Order: sequence, then C-alpha cells, then structure tokens
Amino acid sequence: MVRLMVRHKVKDYPAWRAVYDEFDEKRRSLGTLDQAVYVNVEDPLDVTVTHDYATLETAKAFVGSTELRETMQRAGVDGEPQVWFVNPA
Repeated sequence: MVRLMVRHKVKDYPAWRAVYDEFDEKRRSLGTLDQAVYVNVEDPLDVTVTHDYATLETAKAFVGSTELRETMQRAGVDGEPQVWFVNPA
C-alpha cells in the first residue's frame, strides 16, 4: 500500500469540501482505496488529504490526472499543493 499525502490552502473550506465529496466516485475509479481529510486547527483553510493506493504507479497516475487538476482548480485550491508519497513502516 502507498499513501499519498497532499497539503494545500483553499479559498473556502465548505466550497472545497463539496467539490471534494462530489469527486468521490471518480477518485475511486482512478484507484483510490481509502481517504481522509484533515484541517489545521489554527488555520481552517490549510487542508491535508491522504489517499491510499495499491501501488506507487497508481498513486502517481492519480496525481498526474487531468481530472484531478481540473477538480482542484474548480474547488478553489489556492496555489500549488505539496505532494508526497509514503509507505507504512
């Protein structure tokens, strides 16, 4: 299993969350097995998301997908997200 970690700022959390939730079916069709959303306790516009994938290749394909980029833009992601991949230790 590979976990994708994404941290980014959003312009409006409720608006971002609505678009994130609408993308669930597509996210799963692109290989996402599980996900979680975290909001910084001191800055509710600072969001970290985790997604689990069977392989690193699947996770990287998701990150590189046009669908994800378009959805992030529509959701109001502010600036370039920080993205990294981890394995359970």
